[in-house]
Amino acid sequence: MKVLIVDDEPLVRYTLKRVLESLGDTVVLAVDGQQGLDAWLKVSPDLTFLDIIMPKLTGPEVLIELGNRKTGKVVMMSAFTGEQSQETAKQVGADDFIEKPFDDIFAVVKRAKELV
Repeated sequence: MKVLIVDDEPLVRYTLKRVLESLGDTVVLAVDGQQGLDAWLKVSPDLTFLDIIMPKLTGPEVLIELGNRKTGKVVMMSAFTGEQSQETAKQVGADDFIEKPFDDIFAVVKRAKELV
C-alpha cells in the first residue's frame, strides 16, 4: 500500500513511517501542506495521514485544493482536539480523525488501515 504522511513534526512522521514500513507499506513523507499536496498529486496514495495545522497549507486547505482529485482514505490528525477539529475534518472529506500525541502508534496504524 502507498501511504503519504504529511506532518510538520518529525517525530510523528518518522514514527508512523517506521511502523508502516515494517508492515510492508511504501511511505512518502511531506513536511508541510504544500509539499503534501504536491506529493499527493504525484503518488496517488491509498492512505494519507494529514496534520491539520501546518505551514504553507493546512490539512483542510490541502483537501479543499485536491477536490475530486483526492485518492484513497484520509486520516486527519491534530493535537488541537475537540468537536470543532473533528467536524472540520469531516467537512473537508477526511475519513477519520485521530488525536495527537498517540498513546499507541500500533493502534493508530491498525485503525487507519481498517479504512482501506
